[in-house]
Amino acid sequence: MSAGIGHNNGPAMDAGRTWRVHAWRRAKANMSSARLSPTTVKRHVARAKELGLSYRDYAMIQSSAGRDVCGFLFSSNALDLAFGRHRVSQPKEAKLEAIRHAMRIALVHAPLSVEAVAEANAALDAVHRAPRFLTSFPEIREALSQAQGKLPANGLVVVGTGMEAEWVSAARLGAFLTTEQYFGT
Repeated sequence: MSAGIGHNNGPAMDAGRTWRVHAWRRAKANMSSARLSPTTVKRHVARAKELGLSYRDYAMIQSSAGRDVCGFLFSSNALDLAFGRHRVSQPKEAKLEAIRHAMRIALVHAPLSVEAVAEANAALDAVHRAPRFLTSFPEIREALSQAQGKLPANGLVVVGTGMEAEWVSAARLGAFLTTEQYFGT
């Protein structure tokens, strides 16, 4: 049975709720005191390097998203693309090419041409139209779902200038990193 209009989707009052809350609190407490083995830490450090991330950023993304990074959504702002400038700069292109085992997807804002950006940048796996600024969450979600394809949403990381941070909430993506955090510029 679904909730009707005006229902705030508050906590469930069905049987077993007290036990589920207790189990959740206990699991959360155990997680905060858990220690990673040295082998796991080495594997995480290596994976962070494959993705071009610092270990700190990688651990933050993995803990908040609950899964490994499977792709990046780079806004045209993060890639410093503008009308008449369709090619990514050499330092950013090198960083994109170094990414291993993750998709590199560009989301370009108008008036940039999706086709021109795709043709000019072999380091990108796909190029899609970015959601328009100041649009609704459903429209943002629709635009990002096309770029997402069959990838899990919480495994995608948005890299942008800050204006794109709401994409994470709208499409339930894994995390947001600023251009400075990712590219160091």
